Amino acid sequence: MSEEIHETPSTTTNFQTELAAQLAELMPEVIADGKVDVEKLKELLDGDAADSIERFGLFWPGKKRALRAAQEPTTATLRPDFENSKDWDTTKNVFIEGDNLEVLKILQKHYHAKIKMIYIDPPYNTGKDFVYPDNYKEGLDTYLEWTRQVNEEGKKLSTNADTEGRYHSNWLNMMYPRLKLARNLLTDDGVIFISIDDHEMANLRRLSSEVFGESNVLGVVSVVNNLKGRSDDEYFATANEYLLVCAKSNERAWIGGFEADAEYRAEFKFRDQISNYKEVGLRKTGSSWRRSDRPNMFYPIYYIPQKGEFSLEHTAGAVEILPLDTQGNEGNWRWGRETFIANKATELTAREVGGRWNVYVKMRDMVNGKPRTVRPKTIWLDSKYDTGSGKRLIKDLFHGEVPFDTPKPLALIKDAIAIGAGPDAIILDFFAGSGTTAHAVLALNAEDGGNRKFIQVQLPEPTPDGSVARRLGHSSIADVARQRIVLAADRIANERSGGLDLGDAVIDLGFRSYSLVDTSFTKWQQASDVDLNQLEQHLLDLRDSSSADAASADDLLSEILLKQGYSLTEQIAPVDVAGLNLRSVGDGVVLAYLNEHVKPTLEQLRAVVDEDPARLIVLEDAFRGDDQLKTNLSQLCKSKGIELWTA
Repeated sequence: MSEEIHETPSTTTNFQTELAAQLAELMPEVIADGKVDVEKLKELLDGDAADSIERFGLFWPGKKRALRAAQEPTTATLRPDFENSKDWDTTKNVFIEGDNLEVLKILQKHYHAKIKMIYIDPPYNTGKDFVYPDNYKEGLDTYLEWTRQVNEEGKKLSTNADTEGRYHSNWLNMMYPRLKLARNLLTDDGVIFISIDDHEMANLRRLSSEVFGESNVLGVVSVVNNLKGRSDDEYFATANEYLLVCAKSNERAWIGGFEADAEYRAEFKFRDQISNYKEVGLRKTGSSWRRSDRPNMFYPIYYIPQKGEFSLEHTAGAVEILPLDTQGNEGNWRWGRETFIANKATELTAREVGGRWNVYVKMRDMVNGKPRTVRPKTIWLDSKYDTGSGKRLIKDLFHGEVPFDTPKPLALIKDAIAIGAGPDAIILDFFAGSGTTAHAVLALNAEDGGNRKFIQVQLPEPTPDGSVARRLGHSSIADVARQRIVLAADRIANERSGGLDLGDAVIDLGFRSYSLVDTSFTKWQQASDVDLNQLEQHLLDLRDSSSADAASADDLLSEILLKQGYSLTEQIAPVDVAGLNLRSVGDGVVLAYLNEHVKPTLEQLRAVVDEDPARLIVLEDAFRGDDQLKTNLSQLCKSKGIELWTA
């Protein structure tokens, strides 16, 4: 019967065990007595393995511990927060309040390889405090202690003064496990944009090379965000920050272009029956331009000026054209013979310049029916990226108040999303701050009718006493971010009603809010030296599936669905079947009975099975120890081809 009943896992995936299982499948000979034989693995890799004494890499105190923090499973879950949500029943957007290290672990099950783009603006290492639990080895327990503020010291901070010996190490230890987990979430063509200043730029690039692979660091953009420069800097007036861009795979990565300005469009001054175009030389320039570099790309092209025709064979009246530079040095064409033959009738032209004939490709202003875009440059210089623009916008949204001092410019993140994600992508930001990324997603969708979705993660960092945010009633930065999303959505809705024309496009302006909590199901978590009376009480408490903090059916279902691999935006509704109150997921694809206090009858369960869901979930304690009832339900499900899960 155990093979016919699936048990919901109590923790997230154990990444160390999963990696060992993958090694066992690839190289079974390296597994001995259930463990990885490292020496055997070295033998098999042989020449591919680096010298353990002299090798290149980024090393710092605490690195191994930081890696273990990423691999350690968690019992944490996400609890629905209906009160702080907007359009819960229809939205596909998500806002999560909690420590992003734990949240990233929870997202692995469903969102693995589903996130097209990640944007993060992590804490800059400026000699101040990180508002993150300082002992992530304990993971969720330390996080909960911090958020509840029950320790004697008040909120726990990881102090990182620049006078401390582990100044850079502390920052790297915070970033390393988060980037490791984030990479798993990216699609094969996914990219991540990381905002950073010069304090950790060099270390971040080396860290990213290790996590994503050196070849997958696509580039660094210098964003001029203060054209005047910061006058209080010691040697140079800093005028810029950086965007480091990495990919899951540089071979599959997609980076789009920006809309062309009027000056660029004016370059397309020629026109034929197809479109406007400009001429680009067919002879290769730049690297690998010599004939010896690509000998197969050196060949004569014959052109008949009277007819405007090209050929690879000499005919009467044709001129021979070779890929020669102005000094007569032999080069090569950018097209091979097959490409030349396929495109010579419509995509080539030739002109005589200074007594020498040149062949040109018609670079068209339209590509696949859309205006040609411009490849992003490595310097972004525009007043819209100025740091002051972010503060002005949030002040405008909050009716003249500024509840968050350092919001990122909206245009910066909009432009990053525009080139990094398609119109149907999921965009993740796990250092959400004031919620600028969510605002950018909503704004872009409103502009082009896209269906981008966001996932925002923000630590419930308390707002300072006496601050503007606290005066406005926001006890945490997460509160500020949620309110900003609501205000931005309201403004976009008003603009649409005022004449913003997107046809029949429906813009998702809501979000589901969740909070990070410990599991709603009891678990064994007592120390060996526990007092006997406490141990007895804990054993009594374990009789029930759900914890003593009165988790609701929605709380339980949310955790079960997450641990079974469902998304955070499944359509859920209460249904009654034969007197039983159940939850229906995806219009009945999944049915869940979550009342451990009322034991169902076999006839009631038979009626539930007759609803023919693909999966049925029943709390283990709903059977109240009746193994016969459980066995009968298992047989009913088996006869109908229904997966039976317990929790």
